[in-house]
Amino acid sequence: MSETAVVAEEQTMPVGARTMANAIRALSMDAVQRANSGHPGMPMGMADVATVLFKEFLKFDPVHPDWPDRDRFVLSAGHGSMLLYSLLYLTGYRSMDIEQLENFRQFGSKTAGHPEFGHAPGIETTTGPLGQGIANAVGMALAERLLNARHGDDICDHFTYVIAGDGCLMEGISHEAISLAGHLRLAKLILLFDDNQISIDGATDLSVSDDQLKRFEASGWETARIDGHDPEAIGRALEAAKASEKPSLIACRTVIGYGAPTKQGTAATHGAPLGDDEIAAARDELGWDSPQFVVPAPILAAWRAAGTRSRTAHAAWQGRAQKLGAADLARLHDPVDSAARAEIAAAVQAVKIEFSREAPALATRVSSQKVLEKLVPVITSLVGGSADLTGSNGTRTSHHVPVQPGDFSGTYIHYGVREHGMAAAMNGMALHGGIVPYSGTFLVFADYCRPSIRLSALMEQRVIYVMTHDSIGLGEDGPTHQPVEHMASLRSIPNLNVLRPADAVECAECWEIALSSATTPSVLCLSRQSLPLLRHSHTDENLTARGGYVMREAGVTRDVTLIATGSEVSMALEAANTLADEGHNVAVVSMPCWELFEAQPADYREKVLGSAPCVGVEAACGFGWDKWTGSNGAFIGMSSFGASAPASELYEHFGITSSAVADAARALIDSDRE
Repeated sequence: MSETAVVAEEQTMPVGARTMANAIRALSMDAVQRANSGHPGMPMGMADVATVLFKEFLKFDPVHPDWPDRDRFVLSAGHGSMLLYSLLYLTGYRSMDIEQLENFRQFGSKTAGHPEFGHAPGIETTTGPLGQGIANAVGMALAERLLNARHGDDICDHFTYVIAGDGCLMEGISHEAISLAGHLRLAKLILLFDDNQISIDGATDLSVSDDQLKRFEASGWETARIDGHDPEAIGRALEAAKASEKPSLIACRTVIGYGAPTKQGTAATHGAPLGDDEIAAARDELGWDSPQFVVPAPILAAWRAAGTRSRTAHAAWQGRAQKLGAADLARLHDPVDSAARAEIAAAVQAVKIEFSREAPALATRVSSQKVLEKLVPVITSLVGGSADLTGSNGTRTSHHVPVQPGDFSGTYIHYGVREHGMAAAMNGMALHGGIVPYSGTFLVFADYCRPSIRLSALMEQRVIYVMTHDSIGLGEDGPTHQPVEHMASLRSIPNLNVLRPADAVECAECWEIALSSATTPSVLCLSRQSLPLLRHSHTDENLTARGGYVMREAGVTRDVTLIATGSEVSMALEAANTLADEGHNVAVVSMPCWELFEAQPADYREKVLGSAPCVGVEAACGFGWDKWTGSNGAFIGMSSFGASAPASELYEHFGITSSAVADAARALIDSDRE
């Protein structure tokens, strides 16, 4: 059905904000009913707030949806996705036509059950896991300030608006996010709280009695409470928030399912279609007499006028942006262009040569820091940080200056003990454009970051997670801090590169991979303990980019292949030397990244793995290792949690030693010969 077919006959009456908001309500309840699935209550309740925001305040241009200086709008309450889809259709985004709304939640449509980044312009981030959108918005607001400090108001001067519900504020990530935003005084961040006092189970007082305004005030936010159905009050609150020197919370008291006469204000409107009878009654209540998916021409025209409101501002910005030049302008979108990749490659080559020449025995967390010393000066968009573990993670270099409240000229962020908020904020920074974020914590605390890491992968964002203290090799801190199952868990996430380098050279190559992977996030799993340099002869090729490669050749034929990652590669090499002294032909494969190895051609994988029996070696659980060792292979690793003791004692206690590897290899060789 064409748009012309769904626009009723032109009328001449003036169109007010309430009437425009009713278009959102009608489209939302129609789409959810057609899909027989979805959440009509939130879009109907927040329609007035969204109308005032898009009609009078939001700086955007549907014709140029990737305008770097547009305001960002995040729907953290992603279950109310029809609010966003209705707005995109009404304001004139070309890819969001009425057919997309009619196919809400259907396979292949752009209107997924929850907003998904990349499905259509105007969807700034993937939301649905509650609270993530708030933290993404904090990252976007932070990126805006960082770029403003570099380019000035002429190039980067915009707001980030986020709509969040009670559920978003109940999730723990919201506390981390609002605390960080308040601390940094991100004054261009405005959160519109859909304060409808309803959750899925019923009234919110079943589970929460927080005073949200006091909570936000305690974190350094400006706060206000308004009637979310009063357009004038909404406008005044937004004006005040824009003028504040703090981030702002506007608590909008709304009625969920506004306009549905027997269901509004109840949980019945939250997550189910209203039903034909209730929709018919809502149409009468709202004075909306148009058929399903029909928006009267004057109302649609008013919305389309709202969509053109910022075109003059966009044209003026284009004029100012000419001073940047084409390359710098493009880097506002993707800062790692071909020139940047060449600089990264050159820096990595230089440090690889240095490592091969000096042969240092370094913990890979230290190697990583040395690589960053070379990269940070040449990749100015690289913004680092840590969750209060800077010294342990090695994420800060001598070139870094910390970002401070109100001063965004630095390139290093002290996130505090906020792993989840940190990871989600990095997603927001990457989504904003112009920034390549990385930050660190211990690998065991990847569990705190996991929901955000998953979304990095789902949204195909270049986000780099530096996860140190990657095994029992961290020693005395004990099993609470010793990751065992974490690499297996992370490897199960699609579109995520889990990189565990064996020495300083592989570590440098891992950084080149992470920075060059435009659509894949990376987790760098780095050791606390020192590791010997294994690759003494420099190679220009990034061997780690193959995912796995033969580090020690066996000769003409193989009796056994030892496959290891990270700190256990040197152990495998030691075992191989012992076995070779006994007359066995042993190959050693370093496999720093399973995902990259799986992406190699089959003939390459077969050549690397060979046909001889295989022993896998990793100081972690063996889940997934049979993919490489086969059902008849062996695995040397962890089958329990760790313990508190010096690292060397732990490796001995858990049987992860070169002698254990050699024993397993001998058993396979003997079995293969029988």
